Amino acid sequence: MRVLTVFVCLTAGCFALKPRPCRSPPLLTGSLSVGSSDEKLGAFAKFNYDALRQRIRLREFGSYNNKTFRFDVLLLYREHVMYKIHYRNHTCTKKPLSGDFHPLAIPRNASHLGQVVLGSSSGPGQGLLVNTWVGELQMKKEMAKYMSTVTEFGCVPVTTLFHTNTHGWVVTNFFNNVLGIADPELLIPPPFCKDAQLEEEDEKDAANFFSLF
Repeated sequence: MRVLTVFVCLTAGCFALKPRPCRSPPLLTGSLSVGSSDEKLGAFAKFNYDALRQRIRLREFGSYNNKTFRFDVLLLYREHVMYKIHYRNHTCTKKPLSGDFHPLAIPRNASHLGQVVLGSSSGPGQGLLVNTWVGELQMKKEMAKYMSTVTEFGCVPVTTLFHTNTHGWVVTNFFNNVLGIADPELLIPPPFCKDAQLEEEDEKDAANFFSLF
């Protein structure tokens, strides 16, 4: 009887754990691409992410409104400062950084949309088990709908969709993710940024993570 009960439990998924909202690894290095449904924005960036000390480094290039751009920025949320780094002439622009640090995570009030395998489930190593979540987030003066996909094991980000009134749907794809920070120096302002003066800006014009895209 016990054998039958165990068999029924296994086939019915008694031991399956329901996916729960999660937080991504605190130290992460990788690349991402960003694109908007209105076709105004297209960008590629390499990133270094440190949730422990609330620091993000982005080295990005792309186009917006048919104009190309390239920048290298270091966001220091604890100091509320953003450095625009220009290695070509060894200069820096130091600007106020608005907003709080938001760790890569699935919010607790998110709704689980489903669990799927990316790739193939036919054999080991052929697919990636992921969970997709939906919800809304406050972004400045508007609520933004989002749909975020992360790995089942590790909560590593895969894809995030945001919908805003300004650009419609904006999709971010994460790839080549590696746990940890290979070069910690990338999260420290270069020596030539030491004398950079903080530029005065109105609070409404201060930089934030989303304005970089």
